[in-house]
Amino acid sequence: MTPQLTEAPPPPPVGRMRNAFYTRFGGLPRSFWIIFCGLLANRVGNMVVPFLVFFLGSRGIPAAQTGVVAISLGVGGMFGPVLGGFLADRIGRKFTVVAGLVLTPAGLGALFVAQDLVTLAIAGALIGFSANIPKPAASALVTDVVAPDQRMKAFSLIHWAINIGTAVASAAAGFLAASGYWILFLADGVTCLAFACLVAFGIRTDTRTKPAEGVKQGGYGVVFRDRLMVVYLGLNLFGIMIYAMTEFAIPLAIRLDGLSPAVYGVVGVTNAIGVVTLQPVLYAWLARYNKIHLLAAAWLFIGIGVASTGLADHVWQYVITVIIWTLGEIIHGTVAGAIVADLAPVEARGRYLGAFDWVWAMSRLGATAVASSLFSTLGGAWLWWGCVVIGLFVTVATLGLRGAVARRTEAI
Repeated sequence: MTPQLTEAPPPPPVGRMRNAFYTRFGGLPRSFWIIFCGLLANRVGNMVVPFLVFFLGSRGIPAAQTGVVAISLGVGGMFGPVLGGFLADRIGRKFTVVAGLVLTPAGLGALFVAQDLVTLAIAGALIGFSANIPKPAASALVTDVVAPDQRMKAFSLIHWAINIGTAVASAAAGFLAASGYWILFLADGVTCLAFACLVAFGIRTDTRTKPAEGVKQGGYGVVFRDRLMVVYLGLNLFGIMIYAMTEFAIPLAIRLDGLSPAVYGVVGVTNAIGVVTLQPVLYAWLARYNKIHLLAAAWLFIGIGVASTGLADHVWQYVITVIIWTLGEIIHGTVAGAIVADLAPVEARGRYLGAFDWVWAMSRLGATAVASSLFSTLGGAWLWWGCVVIGLFVTVATLGLRGAVARRTEAI
């Protein structure tokens, strides 16, 4: 039998079991907090990719070639989670996290010194590839060491840490870039190595689950033979594609409305403040409800919020739409990964979570392609109405999974 890998959580403070702080942050083991702190530090240093367009512009790279580099980054991001999930199960979670984090600065250095389109594209693909290797391994490690009834809290806090780091990076990167883009590359590389050191020296033992007797380790066939997981991934593919419209379609809509880029800055700040302030506050309330019901609610908020962009013409209207889809993002970040962890066999957690991260990469690429195509042909109204229809479909279809998920996990 596979040994139990869950770490014993620290005991709750006497007489404060129901304390609000403990409810939101307590009961999680040391290894989880190492991953949490590492992700937070790594996201604070994640400044190169958000400022990629500006960096390439400072090098005199034309807009068309900038698009090629951005696409190569996305293509690399499609393959990183696949390898990361596979290595997490075959070799170990700790090894995979450290390997990806050590490889990423090499890609950053290659991008910084690249002189032509080919080398820029290769470096971009390497960054996208290496930066996504640790993600499923880190999630699998968290799943290994956190008790099942605490996974929802753990994934909620991971999502919170990522957003805090992203908010800090966005605020700091603009000021640092004024002194030279090399500072952004240095910060990104140093925080990757800092995260790697935290994991390498802070987590005592690696975790690699062995398959049960008579079960072959295999590759991703274990995921694609699982019909429930395939359906779950498919629904997330469409739902996340709607959410990913916030990265391309919304700024495009703002531009077409004749508003300044500063409005998109307001959108980003509103989203960041919403997630950072509300995620820990809402957790205690969300924890009372069924995970599948929460996920369906997340799709509904995301679908309605993003689609409402088509009705916005002024800054305050955009802010309202952001608040709506930000609530959906918070709920999705709390439950979606936890559901994958619940569904995954112990010996295939890395690959299940790798497939889930792969869906994220595919959704982002798909959202960019769909948005640009519809805006340039049929018009924005088709995009926003499509978000409504697909959002409602994914909401209803997710509710239909409750029985199957409950039978599998006996915990939802």
